[in-house]
Amino acid sequence: MNAIFKDHEVSLRVQTKWWTNRIAIYATLLIWAAICLFPIFWTITTSFKLAPDVMKGNLIPWWDFTPRWKGWESIGLSPRLIGEVSTVREEFFKRFWNSTVVSISASLLAVILGSLAAYGLSRFSYRFGFMKNSDISFFFLSQMILPPVVLALPFLVLYKSLGLLDSRIGLILLYTLMVLPIVIWIMRDQFQGIPIELEEAALVDGLGIWGAFLQIVMPIALPGMVAAFILSLVLCWNEYFFAALLTSTNATTLPVMVASQTGSQGINWWSMAALSSAAILPLVIVAIVLEKYIIKGMAAGAVK
Repeated sequence: MNAIFKDHEVSLRVQTKWWTNRIAIYATLLIWAAICLFPIFWTITTSFKLAPDVMKGNLIPWWDFTPRWKGWESIGLSPRLIGEVSTVREEFFKRFWNSTVVSISASLLAVILGSLAAYGLSRFSYRFGFMKNSDISFFFLSQMILPPVVLALPFLVLYKSLGLLDSRIGLILLYTLMVLPIVIWIMRDQFQGIPIELEEAALVDGLGIWGAFLQIVMPIALPGMVAAFILSLVLCWNEYFFAALLTSTNATTLPVMVASQTGSQGINWWSMAALSSAAILPLVIVAIVLEKYIIKGMAAGAVK
């Protein structure tokens, strides 16, 4: 009888510990989610505020303040102005199109080149002087350590001599170089997680190296490629420093337009918030649509 009560007490302690751990984990996740989502909530709500609401720090719509379309009117996207001619709206769509073309093109190019480089590093042995595969991989990753400001003057002089200033092509090439190390890092882990026996079997069946890569390896590594593409897209879409430095009129992107809302008379928070909300919306839609591939890609790179 004493043994039965003792087992019951042990079971209660185990259950209590389990529930305590679960509550602590979920509470931590909720707090972290709130911290991550609050800037987005603040940005969206601020786009519907007036100046006094911003200064007072009002947060909750219809409770602390009545939403207004002033921020969206400043960029010509309010319901009242959507059918009228607006130079500001035309300027916004021009910057939006520049960001879209540059970000997607650079991300696709980086994924293609990075996947090929990562596949070679994961399947073949190279040697350039004293450098082997591990040294080459570290060389690519080391490019992420270099501060962008160090490259500002060299790129400015180079692009001026090549006639690439204020051009989409110039930004695409630069952004591709910027995100290429990240793509190589992600895809190298992806390819290393794929058994080489699958490719050997494909070679035995008559496929060449390219056939095995395109028909066997790529479908398996597709989630990782999508994850690398999304990460590259976010980095290119949000990049400000080089866009502000190397463009002036034709190829200016959305981050530069958002930053231009600061002036000598202060920051137009409602206009900046409206622009920021419109800028992050495409990324949110892409993330929702490709969520399945992002999770699969990250999980495949983590599980060995």
